[in-house]
Amino acid sequence: MLIDDFSGEELFSPLGSKWRGVSDRVMGGISIAGVTRDVVDGQTCLRLAGDVLTENGGGFIQASLSFSTDGEHLDATDFAGIRLSVCGNGEMYSVHIRTPDCGRPWQSYRSQFQAQPAWETVTLPFTSFEPHRLESPLDQSRLTRMGLVAIGRPFRADLAVSEIAFYKM
Repeated sequence: MLIDDFSGEELFSPLGSKWRGVSDRVMGGISIAGVTRDVVDGQTCLRLAGDVLTENGGGFIQASLSFSTDGEHLDATDFAGIRLSVCGNGEMYSVHIRTPDCGRPWQSYRSQFQAQPAWETVTLPFTSFEPHRLESPLDQSRLTRMGLVAIGRPFRADLAVSEIAFYKM
């Protein structure tokens, strides 16, 4: 099931919702995020770029997408995980998933990947998503939002993603 291939204008996904940039500035940090639609090596993509800075208790930038426009949950129980086509600067990035169990802004289910300088496909099984600051296991039947995240240490983020989809085994 396609989440986005970034062929639509202005970063609207086929799900009807729009990608948006978020940074630690919402909590007093000073990281700088840019989320744009771009073309990298001939592939149309979402590009998350900016400086992750840890001063003032910060340390993240993110491109986030709600899985629905009406607040409903997305049921992904028929799928094994998330597949991404990525290109980057060799740094580690995360995919964060949220469900209604994530009542606080810092709670999510997280899985990491490294974005190499050449385009490649990364698969993240749902079993690789670890709860962050919550006890509940990931409930694939109630997904509300996902984020592509550069987090946790000072670095220059540059991540391009040309396709995101749920995959089956």
